[in-house]
Amino acid sequence: MEIDENKLLEDALEARKLSYSPYSHFAVGAALLCRDGSVYPGANIENSSYPLSLCAERNAIFNAMMDGRKKEEFVALALIADTEAPCSPCGSCRQVMSELLPSDTPIIMSNLKGDKKVTTPAELLPFAFSGEDL
Repeated sequence: MEIDENKLLEDALEARKLSYSPYSHFAVGAALLCRDGSVYPGANIENSSYPLSLCAERNAIFNAMMDGRKKEEFVALALIADTEAPCSPCGSCRQVMSELLPSDTPIIMSNLKGDKKVTTPAELLPFAFSGEDL
């Protein structure tokens, strides 16, 4: 399947509008592309008790899984924020990506200036903890 990175980033930018970030003022949008062309949005949702917040990337992945989607269906994930360099996922998101996305899934990181970097879950977290470690 051909991935239209710019379209997926547009979807992530649209999802970013749904961010609830009154504390950090750091709005992030994500969009997860599935094999059939479906796109699942995600935005960061904060809480005054910061550990209870949820990042855009995990919201997109969990959104797809709650709709019955499986790891094998995930094709690419885009994320975007108002950062100097392309926005990089946090450690928690990297761990979730390492388990719930195929290891070679393109992760398209961007910012509002249009800078872009593409990586994979395996590159983002080379020594990920997995179910095999249990």
